[in-house]
Amino acid sequence: MKTDTPKTIYLKNYTPPAFWVDTVHLDVDFQPDGAVVTSRLALRRNAAADSKAPLVLDGVELETLALAVDGKRLTAKQYAIKGDTLTIPGLSDACILETLVRIRPDGNTQLSGLYRSADGYFTQCEAQGFRRITWFPDRPDVMARYMVTLHADKATLPVLLGNGNPVASGDEPGNQGRHWATWEDPFPKPCYLFAIVAAKLDVLKGQYTTMSGRKVQLAIYVEPGKLDQCGHAMDALKKSMKWDEETFGLECDLDHYMIVAVGDFNMGAMENKGLNIFNTKYVLARPDVATDVDYENIDRVVGHEYFHNWTGNRVTCRDWFQLTLKEGLTVFRDQAFGADVHSRAVSHIRDVRALRAAQFPEDAGPMAHPIRPASYMEINNFYTATVYQKGAEVIRMIETLIGKASFRKGMDLYFARHDGQAVTCDDFVAAMADASGMDLDPFMGWYEQAGTPRLTARGDYDAGTQRYTLHLSQSCPATPGQDKKQPFLIPVIVGLVGASGADLPLRMKGDPAATKGPTQRVLTLARTRETYVFEAVAEAPVPSLLRGFSAPVVLDYPYSDADLGHLLAHDSDPFNRWEAGQRLAGNLILGAAVRIHQGETPQWPQSFAESLGRVLTLAMTGKGGANCDAAFAAEVLTLPTEATLAEQMDVVLPDALHATRNGLRRFIAEQLEEVLQAAYDCLSPKGSFRVSNAEAGRRALRNVCLGYLCETDTAEGRALALKQFDSADNMTDQFAALAVLAQSEGPERKQALEAFHRQWQQEALVMDKWLTVQATSRRPDTLAEVKALVGHAAFDMRNPNKVYALIRSFGANHVRFHAADGSGYRFLAEQIMHLDAINAQVAARVARSFDRWRKFDAGHQAQARAALEKLHRHSGLSRDVFEIVDRALA
Repeated sequence: MKTDTPKTIYLKNYTPPAFWVDTVHLDVDFQPDGAVVTSRLALRRNAAADSKAPLVLDGVELETLALAVDGKRLTAKQYAIKGDTLTIPGLSDACILETLVRIRPDGNTQLSGLYRSADGYFTQCEAQGFRRITWFPDRPDVMARYMVTLHADKATLPVLLGNGNPVASGDEPGNQGRHWATWEDPFPKPCYLFAIVAAKLDVLKGQYTTMSGRKVQLAIYVEPGKLDQCGHAMDALKKSMKWDEETFGLECDLDHYMIVAVGDFNMGAMENKGLNIFNTKYVLARPDVATDVDYENIDRVVGHEYFHNWTGNRVTCRDWFQLTLKEGLTVFRDQAFGADVHSRAVSHIRDVRALRAAQFPEDAGPMAHPIRPASYMEINNFYTATVYQKGAEVIRMIETLIGKASFRKGMDLYFARHDGQAVTCDDFVAAMADASGMDLDPFMGWYEQAGTPRLTARGDYDAGTQRYTLHLSQSCPATPGQDKKQPFLIPVIVGLVGASGADLPLRMKGDPAATKGPTQRVLTLARTRETYVFEAVAEAPVPSLLRGFSAPVVLDYPYSDADLGHLLAHDSDPFNRWEAGQRLAGNLILGAAVRIHQGETPQWPQSFAESLGRVLTLAMTGKGGANCDAAFAAEVLTLPTEATLAEQMDVVLPDALHATRNGLRRFIAEQLEEVLQAAYDCLSPKGSFRVSNAEAGRRALRNVCLGYLCETDTAEGRALALKQFDSADNMTDQFAALAVLAQSEGPERKQALEAFHRQWQQEALVMDKWLTVQATSRRPDTLAEVKALVGHAAFDMRNPNKVYALIRSFGANHVRFHAADGSGYRFLAEQIMHLDAINAQVAARVARSFDRWRKFDAGHQAQARAALEKLHRHSGLSRDVFEIVDRALA
């Protein structure tokens, strides 16, 4: 049984470091029995700290061989190593500390620090991995200039890379078969941005000329034999560099910029200065092995990590509580890049869909925290949807409030003030306030308070005075440690839609009488409730509220089905058109779920199917224009997920929810069979596969149609899917057909799964798709199949991608994970216990599947509690998993 409770760390207790580190010289020698790391730190006492404070360094699993200060070796009495801390008292105000340690990266299954993968050695130092390489003050506010020399066997590890620019390289004198390379980063950085690679890799090289005329050498390193899958990532990198110059005036500051792809990686990618290390899934792409979504994700992730060069590297965070300073801002930037490169409306819809699926439940669960948390046990547990996705929405609200021009001025001021510094969220907001002249102090509630605010809206129209009165109020539920909330500053973008479908002018009291007024306004709700009056409104309107998802809130407005149908057909805001369809579908499913639970048979309205049919027809014929293209129609026809709908239920009924959502899909399929088939045929490919937004949209809509045509699981539907599976010349269409067949009961399912495995068993990323499609199947035997797949050659518990593809995907299978008999809970808990000893970060992420267990009925809760309590009692539980489970049970 675990007896030691991990220590909680608080933002309020931040203290500056006792010593700064000006320069770091590292020498890493890869040897058969491990790596020997020699470190030389130029230390300088922090004048703002305690003048008598000792030097305290962090280190994990280091074999300390020697320590020296200013060339004099320390005796055992001159320092103390206790646990993961090295303390050296009595140092002068400026000195040189040298340490010699041995580490064993071949046995490092945590994939933090320096570790071995199939093709060589790689690093992951964020958040606290550098302490696994050498003794160091492992905190982001200690920024130093780094020089590193690597030594390794030339035949097995021919590629030696470090941050920054290459200085020199050559063969080791007198040691046949070994070589060395030295790299220097001219910019100060925190140690979490340190990276080295020693591996056998292929490289794709390129060049980019910056707006000032500098030439930057680009390189993408991948496992041998994968060069033909690097082209899109290289194009994405060049697009990102050009976009950041044009949008924010920011250019690359190094002579070399490298991306290295590795198959064993805990995260998506890492922005190490000049040496980004990526999960292979966000680099490798070829039409036959990657879907359209994969291509778009590569654009976004390559962009995200490149944009970090300024928002995260040149200006970094003072402490880990400020993580959203770099991550929320950079997600905002990669979302803006994605909107410019792809469909703006569809990109934003997908971002919001993801936010609601992951962050809204997080904000309502045991791990709820502000985008700037006040405390944590394990910082790795706070790389969350709240910090990233909600953090991006907070930045977007600032832009909405102060305007795009002032936002750009604020960014310029932020870099001018803080380049080369480790700062706080307050510093960023202060730059925005000073650039715009707007008081943003009331906005800081978004940084300090957890929870998703509820925006309640009511409207009244007076035909006699032609006034439309809009009443807005806000509230926010209690979250752990925050029972009472102060009002948020919420930007609410509104429009009024008339009977003809046109936007009505919005003139408010105080506007010039001669002007009609704009057709869209930003209302600023800063208090608990406000009332807004619009003048000269000629007819009773349907309000279009929260346009563009102008704030991450839950909107409560009593729209009728007719209102929602009107907005779906006519709203000029694409997001709110989509949102109207989602609300219509959600209302139908949630109402039917209650009726099914009560033993009644739900009735589906023909009008809903007809509304979707009109959207499909407009997209298919091209008559919908840019506001209703194929990609947009595909999003409209995609129903809200069970997990998203579950958040709207007081008590979740997983079986009833599953049955009603599938029931509505069958109804749509039956009512629209002819138009679905016609659209499927019309959208057939007219040539070989092309990577383009238009073609991706056509494929997306065609595959949505295929899903509906196969919903009733008829022989004809399965034959259609199998035909597409067999004839597809691209992974998008082949995998879409496989995903449809994976839900079926017919023999075609096994046939397709076996054929897919035979064809792609040598492609690791494609096999991840194969695992996921089975783990997320709605078939009753899914858990039994997942258990069998744990022992399959395609699965490896030591590889995070495999764990996410199979184990975590099953945890996201709403109806099967939440089985009434508790079998899904018990299975996942057992896997977490096994995984925790291998990779605690990944185990903790899987454990988040239990977050919402308290929303279910007493029977489900009892089963989930039993599984969580067993986890809680598990001997040797990591700090990562302990925090998740402990908070879930609190």
